Amino acid sequence: MHRSATAADADSPKEKCGVFGVYAPGEEVARITFYGIYALQHRGQESAGIAAGDGKSLEVRTGMGLVSQVFEEHDLGYLPGFVAIGHTRYSTTGSSRKENAQPVRVTGTNGELALAHNGNLINADSLHDDLEDDGADFVTSTDTEVAARLLASAPGEDWLERAASTMKVMAGAYCFVAVTKDTLIAMRDPYGMRPLCIGKLNGRGWVIASETCALDLLGAEFEREVEPGEVVVIDADGLHAAQGVEKRRDALCVFEYIYFARPDSVIRGKLLHPMRANMGRELAREAPVDADLVIGVPDSATAAAIGYANESGIPYAEGLVKNRYVGRTFIKPDQRLRDQGVHLKFNPLRQVIDGKRLIVVDDSIVRGTTTPKVVEMLRGAGASEVHMRICAPPIVHPCHFGIDMANQWELIASRQEIDDIRRHIGADSLAYLSLDGLMNAVEQPKSSFCTACFTGEYPMPVQLQMDKLVFERPGRRKVPVAALAEGEVDDR
Repeated sequence: MHRSATAADADSPKEKCGVFGVYAPGEEVARITFYGIYALQHRGQESAGIAAGDGKSLEVRTGMGLVSQVFEEHDLGYLPGFVAIGHTRYSTTGSSRKENAQPVRVTGTNGELALAHNGNLINADSLHDDLEDDGADFVTSTDTEVAARLLASAPGEDWLERAASTMKVMAGAYCFVAVTKDTLIAMRDPYGMRPLCIGKLNGRGWVIASETCALDLLGAEFEREVEPGEVVVIDADGLHAAQGVEKRRDALCVFEYIYFARPDSVIRGKLLHPMRANMGRELAREAPVDADLVIGVPDSATAAAIGYANESGIPYAEGLVKNRYVGRTFIKPDQRLRDQGVHLKFNPLRQVIDGKRLIVVDDSIVRGTTTPKVVEMLRGAGASEVHMRICAPPIVHPCHFGIDMANQWELIASRQEIDDIRRHIGADSLAYLSLDGLMNAVEQPKSSFCTACFTGEYPMPVQLQMDKLVFERPGRRKVPVAALAEGEVDDR
């Protein structure tokens, strides 16, 4: 279930979540986790949670809102231990309500665990029904609980084997972190569609996080990324890793580079800020236009706007100021404020843009609901011309892997030509970065990314025949399995 977008954020794609885990005896792991998910707040602002184990028991605290709204100093006292996970959520599967906040705690034949998830299981409904048939009593409406219940009762002699068994029955994009009373577990899908990395903390502890910016905040040293299809288990004997399922191909969501990840994060050895500046440079080469100023729609397009300005020789200026606290209250705007729409999020600098021909760089246009208001606002502040430049190709296909990009019929580029979109948004000109230009900017081959929202070429089947394969669970009946490969399935 997708959350309905507000006027201020309806025209940007939304990431699902940020996940974090730490194993650090002698450290305040709840405090470390708080700051870990605080660094990942940009990946989800609807709810947050922490689960911690002390070797004897597992405690979980979750709530609605930002990390700083959910946790106060006294809350950390209820989360003692040496191993913990944390989560910050944007809902794509499961509605936005307290019961769906993560980590999700369950109990199975392997004992009690809590699990947090970034991604989307495309066979969650089938797995949910099968688990219910086996007697599971679900508390949430999320695919996260499906994964947690599978792992909590998965066959295997240890957590490496149990995690591998769980991965063999799941299809989709996922990065999981799970915690028992004494063990930290991480899993990444065989396509590597979501980022996940490992860091060393104070020379003896371990950290796992969606992005390296969380490691930087904690002073942890980056070790490596979790490989596609890999399981990582950390316990008293150290870090153990194994290939849970065969790696299919590299299919990292390219929107991590365009929009989702923080610009100070490193993915595949590349700092994102210069990659985004490269997108602006490519845009300037592909779609030049005579103008007085280049501005970016803050914050994700700022680096691209600077790149466009540097390449074109047209001065860069800050023409829009973003209210970074617009989503940080539970107080709803009244009708008069709702009518202000995009002004709740952005305010134009009239003295900067009055009488100027503007090149406005943004990261994407999804539904085409917010961009017209931005253009109108800039014209109202005196801009004589507004030329929109988008540092991603047109989004013409929906995402099935945990990114909220609307249904296909809602995607404006799937039903209108570029000039029609230009007229709709009220711009003097409109240009998108080509897919080749995007790949030049990120300096990696197209085959190493998921670009399905631009091309319709999904890295795995999205309409799955759930009745053709079964997964054997000793002593129990067979479980339907999704097709995990491109074409044929060989996971058993």
